[in-house]
Amino acid sequence: MTQNTPTIYQRLEKLEGELQKLTNTVYALKVTDIQNYDKNFEELSVSAALRAERIACQMRNLVCPALSPNQAAYLPKAADAQGMRIAEQQGILTITLPGLLPKRRVHTNTAFLHEPLNYMLREYVKQNALPLYRDCVICFSQIYDRELPQRRIRDYDNLEFKQILDTLCTYVLTDDSGFFCDSYYTTQLGLKDCTLVSVMEKADFPKWLQNQKNHHESMSENLLTSQAEIRHR
Repeated sequence: MTQNTPTIYQRLEKLEGELQKLTNTVYALKVTDIQNYDKNFEELSVSAALRAERIACQMRNLVCPALSPNQAAYLPKAADAQGMRIAEQQGILTITLPGLLPKRRVHTNTAFLHEPLNYMLREYVKQNALPLYRDCVICFSQIYDRELPQRRIRDYDNLEFKQILDTLCTYVLTDDSGFFCDSYYTTQLGLKDCTLVSVMEKADFPKWLQNQKNHHESMSENLLTSQAEIRHR
């Protein structure tokens, strides 16, 4: 038995307990009447999501010490599992992330999202000639699954944008102060929950915004058509 085995065993036991609590919360969600107790459903779902994040981070901390010091073997897989993507087209950098959770009322580990994002950005700027954005706009697009209740849509003030901005600043911004960078927030309905972060020079923003409005109108028309088809079935 190695020196670290008892510690790892204890942590695995703790994880096992967390998984059981998560299972219990998911069961509670299944039996909650969302129509009459929507507030309870929201609180339970956020609790389950935060617990799942903690479990992922704790499991990651057990796995990664066995890998290379820079975690290069694991973090790309974590980013892929979360559906993270980075693309650049015509000077606009677009990053796809999971849907953002509300700001935490108590301290929890935010490494679930930011460690893979930090790794992806670091590798991307190594492999792509990307100048630092100096006079730019950062657009946060919250995409919500159109099949789920729209009351899930949250105020922008309650979402965690600041740490994403801090991570971006390290690699692609001259500075994230208001002198160099403006922020824009929008909400759309889509096929699944996700967050799109678009970084562009201010000169490119009007065209980007018009494209977003056209896309949003198109999605709204398609959604209305789909709802009408459902009603007539």
